[in-house]
Amino acid sequence: MKLWKLVSEMGAPVPRGAVLLFVLAVAGACATPVGVTREDPKVLYRSLSQSVLSADSPSLFTEQFLRRHGLDEAFEKDPEATLAELHRTRTSSDSERLFALAELSFIHGRQERKREYVLAAAVYAYAFLASEERRAQVMPAADPRLRWAVDLYNVALTLGLTQSSPLANGAAPARDEVVLTERTLDLPFGRIQLQNRPEQFLWGGYKFTHFIPLIDYKVRGLRNRYRQPGIGVPLAAEVAPIDGPDADRARKRIPPTVKVPITAFVRFEDIARTLADGQIRGVIDLNAVDEATTVVGEGVILPLETDSTAALALGLEGAPVWGAEIGGFLRAGRSIFGDGLIMMHPYRRGRVPVILVHGTASSPARWADIVNEIQNDPALRTRVQVWLFMYNTSNPILASADRLRIALQTIISDLDPDGQDPALRRMVLVGHSQGGLLARLMVTDSGNRFWANVSSVPLGDLKMSAETRELLQRAMFFKPVPSVQRVVFMATPHQGSFRVTSLVIGTVRRLVTLPPRLVKDLGDLREHNPDLAMFLARRQLPTAVDNMRPGHPFIHALSESPLAPGVHAHSIIAVKGAGNPLGLNDGVVAYRSAHFEGVESEKIVQSPHSLQSNPAAIQEVRRILRQHVDAD
Repeated sequence: MKLWKLVSEMGAPVPRGAVLLFVLAVAGACATPVGVTREDPKVLYRSLSQSVLSADSPSLFTEQFLRRHGLDEAFEKDPEATLAELHRTRTSSDSERLFALAELSFIHGRQERKREYVLAAAVYAYAFLASEERRAQVMPAADPRLRWAVDLYNVALTLGLTQSSPLANGAAPARDEVVLTERTLDLPFGRIQLQNRPEQFLWGGYKFTHFIPLIDYKVRGLRNRYRQPGIGVPLAAEVAPIDGPDADRARKRIPPTVKVPITAFVRFEDIARTLADGQIRGVIDLNAVDEATTVVGEGVILPLETDSTAALALGLEGAPVWGAEIGGFLRAGRSIFGDGLIMMHPYRRGRVPVILVHGTASSPARWADIVNEIQNDPALRTRVQVWLFMYNTSNPILASADRLRIALQTIISDLDPDGQDPALRRMVLVGHSQGGLLARLMVTDSGNRFWANVSSVPLGDLKMSAETRELLQRAMFFKPVPSVQRVVFMATPHQGSFRVTSLVIGTVRRLVTLPPRLVKDLGDLREHNPDLAMFLARRQLPTAVDNMRPGHPFIHALSESPLAPGVHAHSIIAVKGAGNPLGLNDGVVAYRSAHFEGVESEKIVQSPHSLQSNPAAIQEVRRILRQHVDAD
């Protein structure tokens, strides 16, 4: 009638036939009550793959569930009453109800900042995953709600157990921590009683104290972030020492500043029954990533959600080790943790040690990318254990190598005095730059070559204190360390560095303070041996930089010292530019110096001298390590 009135007001009389044609034309131009419109597939996919974790609204599955049961408007008006009704009422497809409850509880809890609803979301998500209907495979395995429910459990549990705590020194600001103590927490329909097992908080002579959630940390400075998808709350645990001689030995080489990647899994026992009566019992299961990456839940082996990369990066954020790079070079007597050999987790029997040795004015932190890749390589992570060697890099190279040799020998006797673990006798040393020279000395028979640079008189014929004699005997005479079976040289100056000039050496000598012990021993030698003193008076105690000057007696003697028979050696050499590598260098070391005759493999990569984060270099390290463990 309105249309007819509009036409009539136009003035002239209009035949009814014309009006009918007009109506049909207008109707044909409008959308029908039911039909389709074209849309960008990406937009459609985003709506189909949306859940509460990626948007502020529930998934299409939950929206359909609400509309099908006439609860969409009710939830908008009174969400808590609607959730309570859904909790009480079973439906024909109870797994759909549980999933909807999980999403809707999470939305409401987040919007209203009500912890009890966020925790309820984790409980419902767990119940959904454990439901008999789903486990009977009524639900297809490809249903995205399975993955969403796992993620929802992980995130809701993280948020529900997190509280702000002041930093250890009491300074602001506060930080978020996941609290895993035994306690009772409220739910909208009852309570959760959390229980834990105290022995799970013990780790390598330490106990876990604070648990930092990794859910909202962005990693920088590493090539890849490895986050294994699974169930559980990925955390970085801080530690505190425990008492006892066994504990002291266990943590001897694990620094107290370590951040341990762990996953907390809360098992809600007898969830179908306890969900009905509101008395939920949750048992906390802690798993350090170096110990386990799976957990048993409802009789099924499940992968744990892990994030070892974020824990590694968090441990290096503002860590003192960065300051030790220049400090350890300028002050050669600066204190080093323990004997310099650092373990990233407790000793694991049957895993081959891979020891990474850094270069000049550097630190173990520079190995972060390689550590991250090794620890997340499926073929390596359960077959090797990464150790790091730290030293003051301006010390004479022979003194640093002696320190490394003692550390390797000591750790074998500490961990396996009876020789029951053959993996400890298959060590791999990976050395960068000066660290490669230290690694080479571990597999070298030097004979009398280094002592001949000092004196033609046998060491035993000289007068000196027993302490000085012992030190010189160790530092001047090298035999291969039997436990080292493979070495990898990375940008190693076997023939010295062309960057080491007289100007550089003079500058270094003005800046560097050598260890008082070495200076004292040299003075002792001069005092008791007048003939030798005249020779030594013209020479100064060398720094590592002196040692790496092309043509230096140390470099010459080392180049003449053969590698031990049966030792496998590899080279990874950095160059900048294209063409014949014989004319190239990495800015510090020339190819000619880094090239080592007789290695099993030589890989040339386009990179400046610091190549530890170069993807081709990392790939080559992984290849060599896989070859090593597969040769067992």
